[in-house]
Amino acid sequence: MRRSIPLVAAALGAALTLTACGGGAEPEAESSEPAAQETEAAGEGGLTIWVDETRQAAVEAAAADFEEETGTSVELVLKNYEDIRTDFLTQVPSGEGPDITVGAHDWLGELTTNGVVAPIELGDKASEFEEVAVQAFTYDGQVYGLPYAIENIAIIRNTALADSTPATWDEMIAKGRTAGTTYPFLVQVGETGDGYTLYPFQTSFGAPVFTQAEDGSYTSELALGGTNGQAFASWLKAQADAGVLSTSMTYDIAVEAFKNGESPYILGGPWMLGTFEGMDLAIDPVPSAGGQPAQPFTGVQGFFINAQSENQLLANDFLTTYMATEEAQIALYEAGDRTPALTAAADTVSSDPIAAGFRAAAENAVPMPSIPEMGSVWSFWGTTEAGIISGAIEPVSGWDKMVADIQAAIDAA
Repeated sequence: MRRSIPLVAAALGAALTLTACGGGAEPEAESSEPAAQETEAAGEGGLTIWVDETRQAAVEAAAADFEEETGTSVELVLKNYEDIRTDFLTQVPSGEGPDITVGAHDWLGELTTNGVVAPIELGDKASEFEEVAVQAFTYDGQVYGLPYAIENIAIIRNTALADSTPATWDEMIAKGRTAGTTYPFLVQVGETGDGYTLYPFQTSFGAPVFTQAEDGSYTSELALGGTNGQAFASWLKAQADAGVLSTSMTYDIAVEAFKNGESPYILGGPWMLGTFEGMDLAIDPVPSAGGQPAQPFTGVQGFFINAQSENQLLANDFLTTYMATEEAQIALYEAGDRTPALTAAADTVSSDPIAAGFRAAAENAVPMPSIPEMGSVWSFWGTTEAGIISGAIEPVSGWDKMVADIQAAIDAA
């Protein structure tokens, strides 16, 4: 579903070592600053940080400054991103693993349930981040991650084929048909469906997956059922009958078709941009199909602290002082084209109209639920949507059955 944009990693020199094990040298000197003395005392063995290739160079640069200013060693362990969550869950309970790891906010429910992550004290810095970024890493009233990037989907528009932002779904499809291309609009569905990508249209019918409390946190109460959910399911079938949605449209087919000028619009994220180099593009918010605001999911990337680490104060200081800077967050943006979570950095990169477009599209976005109950949703959700679109499932009864199946899975967990 999501595609990362690789970074040509820069070498930093001997200050940092890429290894597969933890540990490090003693601090060389103590600072006269009280706060620095406290964190160095807490970090007797230095820090070990898990990073993937995309984040490597940006974290190395921040770590080099940290080493120089505190005399505390930092070791980076290069990991495949796909392995990090499983390895972290396995190693931390046995006293192994890093002090800090990169990760995604939607891991939070599983990580907190297993007790492997520690809260982070952002203090006054919390107000310096985009609100949705801090909200995404908040669980039971505590913040468990230092956010650095926000990603969300939007309408990517080929300006050679469509010259204006569509206000509604119907307007977008009408403009797409007027363009005379093979497809009026492209969105991946596939045989297993894609609840994540179709979600903004679902919310525009007033059918979010879960209800949200006043503070924005998710409750375990399902909200995708009832007449609103049924209306969305019926809309899926109507769009399939109109030839707009199809289970034969996979990610790869959709991206290739858009690249070849076969549609003026595609629904997707910044991970697609590398494929569209050289095209004149604009980024538009997702238009409403059901009359209410279309709210795509926001995914927030960040850094977690190991709950078993003996260096938690040191790790907290590194993250809030060295990774929560405009310089560090812009470096991470340049590595992956995701909007920085730090507001000042997001303001800076928004001089690029593509970055500004994704940021504007995120104004109605909501964090992807990180509560454990979300794990019971995915398998039923996408396949039901695909069945409705293909005609194998009757929309209303099929959607109602999906809601009942999800509730039963949550109750049984």
